[in-house]
Amino acid sequence: MNRHHWWRDAVIYQVYVRSFLDSTGDGIGDLAGVRAGLPYLKKLGVDGIWLSPFYPSPQHDHGYDVADYCDVDPVFGDLTEFDLLVGAARRLGIKVLLDIVPNHCSSEHPWFREALAAPPGSPERARFHFADGRGADGAEPPNNWHAMFGGPAWTRVTEPDGRPGQWYLHMFTPEQPDWNWREPQVAAEFDRILRFWLDRGVDGFRIDVAAGLFKHPELPDSPDPQADARTRDSVNPLAWNQPEVHDVWRHWRAVCEEYTARDGRERLLVGEVSVPTAREHARYVRPDELHQAFFFDLLGAPWDADAFRKVISEAMQDIAGTGSTVTWVLNNHDQVRTVTRYGEPTPQGSGLGTARARAAALLMLALPGAAYIYQGEELGLPEVVDLPDDVLTDPIFRRTGSRERIRDGCRVPLPWSGQTSPFGFTSGAEGAKPWLPQPEWFAEHATDRALADTRSFWHLYRDGLQLRAALPQLGEGSLRPLDTQPGVLAFVRGDDLVCAVNFGTAPVPAPVPGTPLLASGPCPPGVLPGSTAAWWIDGS
Repeated sequence: MNRHHWWRDAVIYQVYVRSFLDSTGDGIGDLAGVRAGLPYLKKLGVDGIWLSPFYPSPQHDHGYDVADYCDVDPVFGDLTEFDLLVGAARRLGIKVLLDIVPNHCSSEHPWFREALAAPPGSPERARFHFADGRGADGAEPPNNWHAMFGGPAWTRVTEPDGRPGQWYLHMFTPEQPDWNWREPQVAAEFDRILRFWLDRGVDGFRIDVAAGLFKHPELPDSPDPQADARTRDSVNPLAWNQPEVHDVWRHWRAVCEEYTARDGRERLLVGEVSVPTAREHARYVRPDELHQAFFFDLLGAPWDADAFRKVISEAMQDIAGTGSTVTWVLNNHDQVRTVTRYGEPTPQGSGLGTARARAAALLMLALPGAAYIYQGEELGLPEVVDLPDDVLTDPIFRRTGSRERIRDGCRVPLPWSGQTSPFGFTSGAEGAKPWLPQPEWFAEHATDRALADTRSFWHLYRDGLQLRAALPQLGEGSLRPLDTQPGVLAFVRGDDLVCAVNFGTAPVPAPVPGTPLLASGPCPPGVLPGSTAAWWIDGS
């Protein structure tokens, strides 16, 4: 395969920086910690890492409220440490992707502060969505939209003369004002930001809220104003997925190709795209737009063979048909972890959830295209569901008081070693506490124990990645479905590699009679147990 298309079947590891590894003892992960963990990731076998935001930020949404896009928050390090990380990753052959946040910034961003100090109608306010209110004295929001994290999507400001004034739009929290991408200054500023990091050697960007940026130019009322808050997703068709956004991605693609033309290293753009259908999703990965866009339908599918089969079929038909490859994902920093999602809602997960999560992992790694792994997924970490209210930091909880769909439980710092917290996560003095508490049962999932146990999640992922890299049937390529009995999903990669998953609980005959190359659980020849996936080479 052309070496410039490394991304088409890459496996990228998502690093949630503040929860990966702490090098300073303050209980918060940092860039030096990521650098120290690179040999571990190299041993696992991933092709690259995606770093969550580490920019200067007041941390109202853990870095997704960016105050300065071209620097490092001191809690995570500095630009020198960033350069050391990129250099170390390159020596190990690991690509580095940054998380860029173009839909909104922090309310402490200098441009937003300038907007607050400027009068209505000023160029400074044109960079954001400022509008007059409705009703008597403009006391009602300009429209009825609600923010994804709860509450109205508008906040009223006090004008420089002290009077109640205009309102500004924020589709997440009031501390995250939305940029107005119809203002040319905004596009020009993000050109500068892209080039700043590309010049420092990054291999690409994960784009937050990539279906956002543009809002309906008239900002009309929505027929379902609470849809985003109810679903915690980009549902409001007036606020997301506007046609103009595709021009931005065409331009960003051209910028990346400009750098590729200089040195032959292809830069990657992967979008967080949440849209209603696979066909709509495919528009974002046309040949002149994003290279990849996360296909969340697999993540959102219930544990059911027919549901998974439908998702895979639509993705292969609509997305692969663009000439791109599908970008598969089962976990990320916004979603309940698979061990918990697929099993019983107990504090430590369940045996059923564990078996299903292992099977889903092997299925994902067998599918054509790219795959993204969220840190701790390779350790089989369950969701931490019993965090006390007083430690929760998710703005969803702060704004609504509800624990429904909050995200702290999948962001608890990783366990590296030992029997008690902080499990090697922090290098601080005895008694140092991670920024979110780790439960005692994290000891069962610590990295040192996982590496020593050949039956662990870690070895399943490592073995799957090794086979994926070694076998030409895997990675980019075709997929041919196999007819199976109900409750079983099976397909062929290349001419002879068969992957099958038994979504039921009872064993069924295996589609290939011999011993599997790799299985998510015990798998005797000729049998596929329940909640199990396996790969075979079919020699018939």
